[in-house]
Amino acid sequence: MSPSDRQDAVFRALASPARRALLDHLRDMPMTTGALCALFPELDRCSVMQHLKVLEAADLVIAEKRGRERWNYLNPLPIHDIHERWIGPHAALAVERLAGLKRQLERPGGVSADVEAGGGC
Repeated sequence: MSPSDRQDAVFRALASPARRALLDHLRDMPMTTGALCALFPELDRCSVMQHLKVLEAADLVIAEKRGRERWNYLNPLPIHDIHERWIGPHAALAVERLAGLKRQLERPGGVSADVEAGGGC
């Protein structure tokens, strides 16, 4: 699977509020499938299992069978990869622009002098 395909799978998995909620519960500690099902009484066990299967396919959840229990662990690496590719660079650009605006506002005359002179937005 290409990196692009992996990111597509992660975005598709994160598109569901139920799957995001499952990941939220797994953030603090691994949980059994039964424990996760108990947290979502509005979903039947089959639906929870289907959501977990999508999360596994996107490599967001790693499941381990121990006896009769299935333990689910959050794998944060795909989310980190998304952050590195999409969020970090965009956030850096936004921070750079805000820093430029701050410098402009703090200099004598500020932005209002530029606007009055016809050089503003």
